Amino acid sequence: MKKVLLALLFAVSISTIQAQVHFGVKGGVNFANVTNSDGGKTRIGFNGGVQVGIPVSEQISVQPEVVYSSQGVKGDDDMQAILNYINVPVLLQYNNPSGFFAHTGPQLGFLTSAKLKQGSQELDVKDAFKSTDFSWAFGAGYVLPSGFGFNGRYNLGLSKIEDGQDAGSSKNSVFQVGIFYVIRNAKSGK
Repeated sequence: MKKVLLALLFAVSISTIQAQVHFGVKGGVNFANVTNSDGGKTRIGFNGGVQVGIPVSEQISVQPEVVYSSQGVKGDDDMQAILNYINVPVLLQYNNPSGFFAHTGPQLGFLTSAKLKQGSQELDVKDAFKSTDFSWAFGAGYVLPSGFGFNGRYNLGLSKIEDGQDAGSSKNSVFQVGIFYVIRNAKSGK
């Protein structure tokens, strides 16, 4: 009888947790730069991905994401370095009942491609960059009762992105503005 009650309690706990987990999709604009890039200018790119909200308490949740992010830097003479990443942030989020939220946490990025582009010419330079990037994210936003929302985030690069013996101390620096939609569970009402 004890085993049956424990199994039932476990099943109810799991279903309660699942009812509160929220899934969502997101997209937005990146304003990217690379530190120590000798006069580099902001490169505008895009980002898009998925997010999961896992409640820890009434107002605290953990939000892991998987996001494609086009980053890099613009230089002189229409030249730009295009660095594309799959970023995986794991954010600790404070959720205010009014809909406002703030979050922060580490982000690991996986370089998918790196190109130097000038006009119609492109050169693959992926071998000149490290395959992973580590940064710290700081963000805030607002979610409507319908599940639609908007946010701003800054990703502060913590690791050097160049590879090789002559590697400099350049790091990613990305400000993101975006929209998202959270799929809410009708049973939970959240």
